[in-house]
Amino acid sequence: MRSKTASINTVEGQAGPSERTFSVGGHLLTAPKAVPGLHLVATPIGNLGDITLRALETLAGVDIIACEDTRITRRLTERFGISGLLKPYHEHNAALARPKILERLAQGASIALVSDAGTPLISDPGFKLVREVYAAGHHVIALPGPSSVLAALAVAALPTDRFFFEGFLPSRQMARRSRLSELARIDATLVMFESGNRVQETLQDLAEIMTGRDAAICRELTKMHEEVRRAKVSELAAIAATLETRGEFVLVVGPPAANAQIMAEGDLDDLLRSSLQGGSVKDAVAHAVEISGRPRREIYARALELAKQNRGDGDDAED
Repeated sequence: MRSKTASINTVEGQAGPSERTFSVGGHLLTAPKAVPGLHLVATPIGNLGDITLRALETLAGVDIIACEDTRITRRLTERFGISGLLKPYHEHNAALARPKILERLAQGASIALVSDAGTPLISDPGFKLVREVYAAGHHVIALPGPSSVLAALAVAALPTDRFFFEGFLPSRQMARRSRLSELARIDATLVMFESGNRVQETLQDLAEIMTGRDAAICRELTKMHEEVRRAKVSELAAIAATLETRGEFVLVVGPPAANAQIMAEGDLDDLLRSSLQGGSVKDAVAHAVEISGRPRREIYARALELAKQNRGDGDDAED
């Protein structure tokens, strides 16, 4: 039987009667009882070795671990020898689970909130719980750690001084393209989550709406089959059909060029009217896309409207 080693945050011999333990590299460490309150604990996004010592100590020291999927969190606790009480907290049971958590906190309990992977609340449930815990006057403690957003930014080789995290895009194509057109106006690197069964369609939409930008596809970050591809959006879209679609994806798209200017709507209309007088809708759109800084989809729709107005009928204007 291995001898116990005192926790790095605990004075040896002062663990108390209800001491908890966790194991690291075969060494059994003692965790003090966590202070009352809600502890937001970041957990690995793939490689279990990315867990922090503070996270392990907290998970061992709390009274309850609230988690999205108890089966997934149990793999983590068993890996590090933590015998904690796991309770489900996810989007489907949150309304019922929140009052019970608040009741336990009012009784002086310490509770850890974890997501299946990464930092809690980032595209995961938890915001309403944190808000209500604060409103009830209880402590909320954040334990920083793994995040697929920051990991993707670090390896994408794109500007990181300003970034915008979008989370998951709409699943329906029309709504997704509309949202991407809005995102295209943001002067920052964009970070988006996407599922494997939609990543190819999303890359095609990105190529149309954010033509010319640098981007990166990050798949299965920190896991055995981690893959990062960096290229122009159009180049990534061109190879989309060859991508392995199993796993978790983070898409990172660079900001618009420093000299890119977004043309005002009135100026765009003037440009399109001028081009349409001596050319086709297709040529007018191509010219406007090149110099306006606006998405092709938006320009094409406006060009059709103006062409119909010029002709005075409703026929299809593209030739």
